[in-house]
Parts: sequence; structure tokens; C-alpha cells
Amino acid sequence: MLRFAIRRLAMLVPVFLAVSLVIFMIIHLVPGDPLEHLIQVGSSPEQRAQMIARYGLDQPLLVQYGRWLAKVVTGDFGDAIVMRQPVSQLIAENMPHSLALGGTALIFSTVVGIVTGVLAASFRDGLFDRAVMGFILLGSTLPSFWLALLMILMFAVQFEWFPVSGARTWDALVLPALTIGIGGTALIARVTRAAMVEIASRDFVRVLQAKGVPFWRIQLRHILQQAMLPVMTILGLRIGWILGGAVTVEYVFARPGLGSLLITGLGQRDYPLVQGCLLMLAITVMLGTLIGDLAQAALDPRLREAMGAR
Repeated sequence: MLRFAIRRLAMLVPVFLAVSLVIFMIIHLVPGDPLEHLIQVGSSPEQRAQMIARYGLDQPLLVQYGRWLAKVVTGDFGDAIVMRQPVSQLIAENMPHSLALGGTALIFSTVVGIVTGVLAASFRDGLFDRAVMGFILLGSTLPSFWLALLMILMFAVQFEWFPVSGARTWDALVLPALTIGIGGTALIARVTRAAMVEIASRDFVRVLQAKGVPFWRIQLRHILQQAMLPVMTILGLRIGWILGGAVTVEYVFARPGLGSLLITGLGQRDYPLVQGCLLMLAITVMLGTLIGDLAQAALDPRLREAMGAR
């Protein structure tokens, strides 16, 4: 297992380098001047040149990328041009809010999605199964920003059950977590149901039924256990994508977090801040994928053997 983990971790190194290069180049090719918020009206060309040299914007892009990457490896994301604070400090201040939101949404979508998928597979082609499939279709197609506005209008404005925005109290976490979690719930429920339906048609299930093993014991102990392999893969991806999906949700609910920080940096054309936020989101996706692969390998020894044979 350790050998498998080391191999998977080593495979992330070239992915990290490629992603960091793409992020750096795209940000610098976006139209806009990051210094327009700092240079005062009427400033001389010499003052502008000094400001550009101060932030290293007068160097070739590959040179800028090399210097930035060397600092990133040491944990230094540079200083925000507009806010004039270390990007790592800004990320550290906002990341806990995003992790709390993403973690709550992940737990909700995982528990509800697996339970719903198990029930749908157990009562296949019944009324409950059809209702679940309808929910899955609806939850997969609703845009998160539209669902967030609907949540605010219904539960915050109409019923006044939860606050409209902010992150001061625990109840301010409910609506954003539900908004993000509903889409994940639909995906996990669909994958769980499909995997359980496929496994239920195998020969060993018929043998267990012929031996008189109780229905729910077969479903939960034998079928669900094997169905967790594809579910683990989806959960690994969801760990990273939940933080990415929180960008618009945090903005709609006016919550502090990595998403709100990213939108602020984009509005200000703040290269170091946007690069740091995007890179953190990318790292989260890569780590989520790694966790999913490790969990899948722990459940399926064949995957470890296949990887070890290479």
C-alpha cells in the first residue's frame, strides 16, 4: 500500500507543474492592468516603470513563472498587489471558512447520497426509485447560483429561518452547504444505485439468496461493500470540486472564503492573489483525487497489485 501511495504521489508532480504553468500563463494573458489600482492619476512614466520593476512585471513571462514557482515550493505565494498583504496569509485567513462549507456539504451529500442510492437500488423500478431518479435529474441540472438565490428567497426572506449572508453563526452555514450538497447528493445517489444494480445481477448474490441470507444483509454487507469502489472515486473528486463549486456560492451568500477572495482578486487584476487562489483549488482537486485512489486501492487489492506490477 505504501508503494502504491508513493507512486500515485509521484505522478502528481508533473501534473502540478503543468497546472501551475497553465494558471500563470492564463492569468497574465487576461486583459487588464494590475497596477491601475495603485498608480495615481498624473503619475510620471518613471514612477510607473518603478512600480512595474518592483513587482517583476518587466521580466519575460517564463522568468516570472520560474521565480514564482520557486517561491511557491517554499510556501511563499508572493504579496497581493492591491491588498499589499502576503497571499499565503490571505489564503490562510479565508481557507477555514471554505473548508467548513465544503466539509459540511461533502458530509451531507455523502450520507444522503449513499442512503438514497441504497434505497433506490433496493426498491428498483418502484415508486421510490422513480422519485429518486427524478430528484437526481433535477439536482444535476440546477445551476448552483440559481439554487442559492432560490434558497435565500425561500428560507431566509420568506420564512426567515436562516440568515441571508455572513458567517458569524452556525446557522449561516446551512443554506450554502445545502446549495453545494444537493448537486453532489444527486451524483453520489446515481453512482451508488447504478453500482448496486449491476452487482446485484452477479452469481454470488443468487447464491446468497439461495442460502436464505436476509435481504438487507445481502444489500448492505455484500452488495454495498463492492459498490463503494466507484463511489470512492466520485468522493475523491468531490473533495476538490466542492471547494471549486463554492466560489459562486460564497459570492452569492456574501461569505468569506477562498471563492470570495478569488473573485476579489479577479476584479482587481491582482496576479499573485488570483494565481495563489487558483493553485490552492488545483492542489485541493489533486489531493482529493489522491485520497480517492488510496481509498479505492484499500478496498480493492487488485488495483494495488496492478499498480505494483508496473
